[in-house]
Amino acid sequence: MEWPIQEIARAAGTTSRTLRYYGEIGLFEPSRVGQNGYRYYDERALLRLQRILLLRRLGLGIAEVKSVLAGELGEVAALGIHPELLELERERLDQLISTIDTTLRKLKGGEQLMLDEVFDGFDHPRHRDEVVERWGGEAWRRADRWWSSLSDEEKQQHQQTPVEIAADFAAALRAGEAPASEDVQAIADRHVQWLSGAVTPSKGYLLGLGEMYVTDPRFAAKYEKHGEGTAAFVRAAVAVYAERNFV
Repeated sequence: MEWPIQEIARAAGTTSRTLRYYGEIGLFEPSRVGQNGYRYYDERALLRLQRILLLRRLGLGIAEVKSVLAGELGEVAALGIHPELLELERERLDQLISTIDTTLRKLKGGEQLMLDEVFDGFDHPRHRDEVVERWGGEAWRRADRWWSSLSDEEKQQHQQTPVEIAADFAAALRAGEAPASEDVQAIADRHVQWLSGAVTPSKGYLLGLGEMYVTDPRFAAKYEKHGEGTAAFVRAAVAVYAERNFV
């Protein structure tokens, strides 16, 4: 069997952009590329990606992962490079081991690999390194514990809420509202309450996050799709909220 890149990315909890980047650097290349330019991956590719994600989850950088897979660096030596990130993974190791055991059992028994089974336990990792770098390991642990405690329905609702908030910010901008207005600050309060599930907001955190909404293309794109200037408007509104409500 073969799977398209979008399906692989969804099951692995990553993005097509990341997988294409892995291909560009020779880390995870497609099994074949169709005449339409679409990338497809077979079972051997799934197993390679599983190992890549496992090593990444254990804290290895891209260069280290490439060295391990090329046999240039022993896994034991590589895993000793990032002790804090290894500590963050302790609670997930049992699930990862179970996933690998299932993969091995199916391979030995000649059973068909199921896409979701191959990547079970690899969910919610994509922003970990960035969170740890910006706000520390405890921030990641708290957010991860909180996220894991949610039901599937709660996770879906949590992901939908910022879309609705962004649309409300954009509507306020189109209506000519000022970032400091009562209505806009009510939207900002909803936004901060949404953030509070995973983090403990502070003035510095909110000001830094607001800046990211404009300077980080990932955030900016999510706001700008609701209307040009929305990202900067949200930054201004969040800055007013931070100044008014936090020391």
